[in-house]
Amino acid sequence: MTGFYSLMIRSAPVNLSARASAIGESATLRVTRRAAELRAQGVAVVDLGAGEPDFSSPPVAVEAARRALAEGFTRYTPGSGLPALRTAVADSYRRHHGAPWQAADSVITVGGKTALFELALAVFDHGQEVVLPSPYWVTFPEQIRFAGARPVMVPTCGEDGFQIHAGPLIEAVTERTRAILVNSPCNPTGGVISAPDLRQLVAFAAGRGLLVIADETYERFVYGGPHASAAALAAEFPDTVVLVGSFSKTYAMTGWRIGYLLGPAPVVKAVENIQSHATSNPTSFAMVGALEALLHAEPEVEEMLAEYRARREMLVPLLNDIPGFRCRPPEGAFYAFPDVSACFRPGRADSIALAEYLLEEAGVATVPGAAFGAAAHLRLSFACSRATLAEGLERIAAALAR
Repeated sequence: MTGFYSLMIRSAPVNLSARASAIGESATLRVTRRAAELRAQGVAVVDLGAGEPDFSSPPVAVEAARRALAEGFTRYTPGSGLPALRTAVADSYRRHHGAPWQAADSVITVGGKTALFELALAVFDHGQEVVLPSPYWVTFPEQIRFAGARPVMVPTCGEDGFQIHAGPLIEAVTERTRAILVNSPCNPTGGVISAPDLRQLVAFAAGRGLLVIADETYERFVYGGPHASAAALAAEFPDTVVLVGSFSKTYAMTGWRIGYLLGPAPVVKAVENIQSHATSNPTSFAMVGALEALLHAEPEVEEMLAEYRARREMLVPLLNDIPGFRCRPPEGAFYAFPDVSACFRPGRADSIALAEYLLEEAGVATVPGAAFGAAAHLRLSFACSRATLAEGLERIAAALAR
C-alpha cells in the first residue's frame, strides 16, 4: 500500500468559478471563528462581535418543536413552507400594518439571509445596479455581485445617527437601477428611515418600475419611536414593495434558521422556484416552533426588548468615556457603531488592525467597520449581558491606554 500511494499523481490545481473567487468570508463569522480559536487556547474572550441574542428561544417554540419531533414530523413539507406559518406571517403584517398579503404572497426560507440571496438571484441581472445605504450589512454587496449586478453605495452620516434619507438614494438611481435595498433598522449602524422618507422612496420607485426591498430583520428593535415598515405601503404599491424578515433576532431563534419573504406574485413565484432547487423546504419542526413563537411568545419578546433598551442606555455613555471613542445612541437594532479613528496608532492604524489588536491583546471581539464600508468605526453588539458589556469596555479602555 505504501508503494501505491507513493505513485499517486496530483492533478492541476482546482479552478474555482469567477463568482466564487470574488466572494470572501463574512467578516462577522471570521471574528466569531477567531474568538472560538482563542477560547480553545484557554483565553477568556468577551464577545461583543456576534449579532446573536443571548436569550433562550421562547419555551413555547422549543416545546412545539420537541413535540413535532416526538410525533415524527420530520418529513418534507411544501417547498414554500408550512401553510399555517405562511398564513400567520401574512396575517401579522396585515394586522399590524394593513398589508394586503395573503399566505400565497409569502415564502418561508432557511433564515432571512437565504430569502435575500434567493431574491437577488430572482430579480437582479448582469449589468444592473442595486442602490443601498452605506454602512451596510456585510452580505448585501456580496449577494448583489454574486447575482451579477453592481451595488451602488449611498453614504449615510454619523452626525445624524446614520438616518436613511430618500433623497440621496433617489439621486443615485440611473437607467441601470433594478432595485433600492433598505435595511431599517440597519445592521451595523442602528440607523432607520422615517415613514415620510420611506413613502417618498417607494412612490418614486413605483413610478420608475423599480423594486424597494425592505430588510426588516430588526423591526422590533426600535428605540426612538414607531418602526416605519414598508408593509404599510404594500397595499398602495403592491408591485413595488418586497419585505424580508426573520425569526432569528426577535425570537432569539438564530440556529433555527427560519426567515420569510413577502411581495408581488411574480417575485414570490420566482423565489419559490429557486428555493425548490436550492434548499427544498425549511426544516419541518423548526417551522412548527416558529409558528408558536409568532402566535404566543409576545411576552418573552417584550421582556427581551426592555433589556436591550437598558443595555443601550448603559453602553453608549460608557463608550463615550473611552478616550478616542465617539458614539451616538443607535435608533434601532442592537449594535453600537462608534467612530474610533482617534484611537488609530502605528500597529492599529485602521479599524481592521484595531479590532485585531483588541481581540489579541484585550480578549475582546468586535467587528471592524471596514467590513461594513465604514473604516473609521467598530461595531459592538449589546446582545450580551450588562456585566459582559462592562467587562468588555474595561478591557478595551485598558488596552488602548497602553
